[in-house]
Amino acid sequence: MFEAPDNHRGRPGPPKITGLLGLGLDNTDGHKRVTRGERFLLVGGSEQTHERMTETTLRTLDEIRRRHKKLETLDPRELAEIIHKASS
Repeated sequence: MFEAPDNHRGRPGPPKITGLLGLGLDNTDGHKRVTRGERFLLVGGSEQTHERMTETTLRTLDEIRRRHKKLETLDPRELAEIIHKASS
């Protein structure tokens, strides 16, 4: 039987974001697109979709650096706000 450490009392902690994953599903040309970075992986999509995912991801990571924060310490809501801003 698994026992949780006493300091957690069986409750999970806040989610920890360790990387970004982008998945494009609109590929019709059969080309396999993969873009990797230190903290992200982007897979699939049409040429246009993959390009947009790449631009949004890079803008997102730039904004996180500009705020002097780290991906793994961001609150998921703050990350969602940053991504939304970066995709506009």
